[in-house]
Amino acid sequence: MSRQTDHSDRNRFATLAVGSAESETHPHRSGTNDVVPPIHLSTTFEWASGENGNEHDYSRESNPTRAALEAQLARLEGGEYGLAFASGMAATSTTMLSLVPPGGHVVSSDSIYSGTEKLLTEHMAGHLGADIDFVDARDPDIVADAVNADTDLIWVETPSNPLMRLCDIQAIADIADDYDAVFGVDSTFTSPYYQAPLELGADIVVHSTTKYLNGHSDSIGGAVITDAKGVFEQLAFAQRVGLGNMLSPFDCYLVARGIKTLPARMEHHEKNAMDVARFLESHDRVTRVYYSGLESHPQHDLASEQMSGYSGMLSFEFDGTRIELEAFVEGLDLFTPGASLGSAESLVEVPSLMLPDEFSRSEDSAETPETLVRVSIGLEDAEDLCEDFRTALP
Repeated sequence: MSRQTDHSDRNRFATLAVGSAESETHPHRSGTNDVVPPIHLSTTFEWASGENGNEHDYSRESNPTRAALEAQLARLEGGEYGLAFASGMAATSTTMLSLVPPGGHVVSSDSIYSGTEKLLTEHMAGHLGADIDFVDARDPDIVADAVNADTDLIWVETPSNPLMRLCDIQAIADIADDYDAVFGVDSTFTSPYYQAPLELGADIVVHSTTKYLNGHSDSIGGAVITDAKGVFEQLAFAQRVGLGNMLSPFDCYLVARGIKTLPARMEHHEKNAMDVARFLESHDRVTRVYYSGLESHPQHDLASEQMSGYSGMLSFEFDGTRIELEAFVEGLDLFTPGASLGSAESLVEVPSLMLPDEFSRSEDSAETPETLVRVSIGLEDAEDLCEDFRTALP
């Protein structure tokens, strides 16, 4: 599949993040000169013909607020087309259902979000008869061995949830090109600020906008960005006609608002995460820290090559019993035990305690320690975060 990788003419990222939704291609200021594009809640728009015809007629098909966000997302990723969905899983499932026919073939990394794994195993394979190969995508040669002429989609998550494993995007993109397979990357853990998969050769980038893009724990959403017109047309049809699954105007507004501060937030997330990771690495009740910004991470060099920063997500192995682990979580003050990630507040999640069913059936469960703690580092003071861990760790 052909791809476009030259985005050298793009404006600097922060400028795009603050102002791209108000670009001349989406003139929402007309008549009222809004600095912030208004929220268009109307479900339908007055019909007009000829030169007076308007771009939007029914909000499931197209809505001005959603169109502005989709253009903004595409620009941030260096893509040509963007689509905004009602959730990250809606974005993922629409992509897979649109591009993989019944009985088709998917090669997926074996370290992925549990919801994506269930989509592949229970729906794609169980109901549609798709052939799913889970592979250790850290090694491009293993990916290449699994791909063949019948492969419809290669899917990776990098960094992965919850082990923070990385995939060599450019190397896998070359494999996808060799077999004319579509290559999709879930880049939620980095945001567009720290990773640009399309520029490295991916065909599709998927985000849960719920996480870093929105950044405030007040909107569920998802996004797909691509620079392949044919892929976009398939996904757009499925979103608007086949599944009718799009992001609401108000949620589009919330995501667009969050994106304006994305660069500043991501730099603060990363600084805090580095401080916390170094603290944890030196603590005698922590046996291992998974953070690609640390030189101890086995893929630190790859992270430095394909990412411009290391984001705010890390995991660590707690050295203690399950009872001690529960006491540690209960002893936290600033860190909130809970799911999700990428927001202003710091969160901790212990998969074996909080999501026991998903943990037991995960592809990663054999390699994921029972005492693994996943941490989303927020925007609080780094010293306070380290002190919270210091106090809670027995």
